[in-house]
Amino acid sequence: MMRKRLMLAALAAMALASSAEPTFAQQTIRVGWTIPAEESKYWMMKRPTEFPDLGKTYNIEWTQFQGTAPMTQALAAGALDCATQAPLSLANGVVGGGLKAYIVAQHVYEKPGGFSVYWAVKDDSPIKTIADLKGKTVGISVIGGGTQGPFNMLLKQAGLDPAKDIKLVEVGFAVSEDALRQGRVDAVNMNQPFAARAEAKGGTRKLFQLSQAMPNIVHILEACRADFVDKNPDLVKAYVRDITAGMKKALANRDETLKVVSEVMKAPVAVIDTYLLKDNDFGRDPVAAPNFEAIQKMLDIYADTGMLPKLDVAQFKHPTIVAPIQ
Repeated sequence: MMRKRLMLAALAAMALASSAEPTFAQQTIRVGWTIPAEESKYWMMKRPTEFPDLGKTYNIEWTQFQGTAPMTQALAAGALDCATQAPLSLANGVVGGGLKAYIVAQHVYEKPGGFSVYWAVKDDSPIKTIADLKGKTVGISVIGGGTQGPFNMLLKQAGLDPAKDIKLVEVGFAVSEDALRQGRVDAVNMNQPFAARAEAKGGTRKLFQLSQAMPNIVHILEACRADFVDKNPDLVKAYVRDITAGMKKALANRDETLKVVSEVMKAPVAVIDTYLLKDNDFGRDPVAAPNFEAIQKMLDIYADTGMLPKLDVAQFKHPTIVAPIQ
C-alpha cells in the first residue's frame, strides 16, 4: 500500500511538473489578425505545411478581430500573445493600458505612388471638400484605430473638430461600400480589396486620402507582449522566422498569394488581382523588417497634434527578436 501511494505521488508530481513547464513543442501562441494586408500570416494560416516549425515545434491559435484597437485591448489584458497593430493603437495601449510590447515585424506601409487609405463619397454628393463634412455622418473602420490619427489631422487642418463637428461611426472595411451606397453614411473609409471593387462598379469618388496628412504611413505591424517574449524567446523567434518566410513567399509567388488571400477574404481572385502586389497596392518590406524610423516620425506627429505624449520607439525594440529572422 505504501509503495502504491508513493508511486501515485510520483506520477502526480511528474504530471504537475509537465503542466507547469511545457516543452517548446507543446507551446501555442495566441495570435490576433484582421483583414486586409497580412499576407505573411495568411500564408501561415492557409499553407501551414510550407513552414517546417508550424504545427510541429509550435502551434498558433488564430483569432480574427475587426481592427487593431480591439487587439490592443486583448494584448493588454493578456488574452493575446501577439497581434497585428497600428502604431497609434499600440501607443494608446502603452499610454492608457500599461501595455509593454515589442514590434517584431511589419506588414504594410504606404509607399509613394501606391495605395493610400481614402474616404469616399457618392458621385452626386454635395460634399466636395473635407470642410463639407461638418454635420455629416462619417464611417471609420475602428474608432481609435490606426487610421484615426491622420484622419483627425486632416479634419483639423480643414477647420473641423473631429469630436464635435462630425458624427463618427464604426463601419468595417468589408461593408463600407454598402454603407455608403445605401446612405447610412455620408462618407466612409476605403481599403483594398473593397476599394477596387467599389471603383469597378463606379458611382463613388475619392474625397481625401491619408497620405495627404502623413506620407509613408506604417499601417500595420506585428507586436508581441514583452512579458511573453521575455519568457519564451525561442518560441517567438520561431514565429518571427515564419513571418519573415511568409512575407518572402507572398512576394515571390503572386499567383499562389492571390489564391491564399482569396481564401481568407472570401473575395474573387479576379477582384484581388486588380491591385494585390501591384503599383496601386500598399508597400511591403521584402523581409517584413519594421521601419522604426518611420514609426518614430508617426509617433512624433501624434505627439505634436496632442493625440499622444512623447514616446520613443526604442521601447518597442527587442535587441534580437525582430524580422528578419532567417
